[in-house]
Amino acid sequence: MSNQPARRAEIVRKTRETKIELILNLDGDGQTDIVTGVGFMDHMLTLFGVHGFFDLTIRAQGDTQVDDHHTVEDLGICLGQALARALGDRNGISRYGHAYVPMDESLARVCVDISNRPWLHCRVEIPDQKVGTFDTALAREFLQALAQHGGLTLHVDLLHGRNSHHIIEAVFKALARALAVAVAIRPGLEGHLSSKGVL
Repeated sequence: MSNQPARRAEIVRKTRETKIELILNLDGDGQTDIVTGVGFMDHMLTLFGVHGFFDLTIRAQGDTQVDDHHTVEDLGICLGQALARALGDRNGISRYGHAYVPMDESLARVCVDISNRPWLHCRVEIPDQKVGTFDTALAREFLQALAQHGGLTLHVDLLHGRNSHHIIEAVFKALARALAVAVAIRPGLEGHLSSKGVL
């Protein structure tokens, strides 16, 4: 990787609802420093960085006095934008990745194509509306924003599970592992892994 340009991006997003500063290094070793104002997302994004070997720094402030929706969705937007920017022209990447990850009784499968064709299939039934104070429906909103702004075709399936925390954790870990495979540089590949020659 010494001859490979740094695959790193910084994103700053400021709206009337949120302020987010995010730094992503795709070729890191899983170092994270994350404070979003939404404790459950701090946990999930830390897992994402660690298990994907991505260095990830995030500082976020949002209108959490309303609820966590704007913050969580904008985190997905920013992470997707950072991923797209860090990948640059996407030359040489493996493009596809998938992972099965268990978390105790839960098993999640994530398949990703870094295709520049955003799509989310998400078949994950979460039994509880809340994990602590976190609205579990927001996990899908995060994934939707990530896929849209990262240019990802993303398929997320829960194969089985009962505990809502375990289910979401398995999804985030599987997402990290699948993306780590997809963004990896494939030795000997020049240009894009596509019969069309472009992504």
